Amino acid sequence: MSDAKTAPTDVAPEEYIAAVQPDAKQEDARRLDEIFRRVTGEAPRMWGPSIIGYGSYSTKYASGRDVTWMRAGFSPRKAKHSLYLMGGYCDEQAGKRRDEQLARLGKHSRGKSCLYINKLADVDQSVLEDIIAEDWAVMNRLYPE
Repeated sequence: MSDAKTAPTDVAPEEYIAAVQPDAKQEDARRLDEIFRRVTGEAPRMWGPSIIGYGSYSTKYASGRDVTWMRAGFSPRKAKHSLYLMGGYCDEQAGKRRDEQLARLGKHSRGKSCLYINKLADVDQSVLEDIIAEDWAVMNRLYPE
């Protein structure tokens, strides 16, 4: 299915979330799962030991390597929640709009295709939901099923 190091597993995301500590991170993970499920319309699947992913897409790197990866997802990490949002990374126009949304989001940091949030109370959840929704739409446009 994939040459990526992180691949889908048979672990139930609900079991994984139930084991997240501390309790505040677990509650945030439950809320993030609710948001991702509502926005994507997808049931989650574990990718590797700690990433909860929604949907998937296949792409081919310039090297010729075929990879299957989740369309969106998150990992409730100990320090910060990592949100995997590739649409703003894959599409320049979406990336520019994302910058405007991030200015209104609240306390966060980011990597190329990741958004890091310490706790959901630090951000405007309606802006976060808009970011996830726009990202999901971009991924569906760029990688139709």
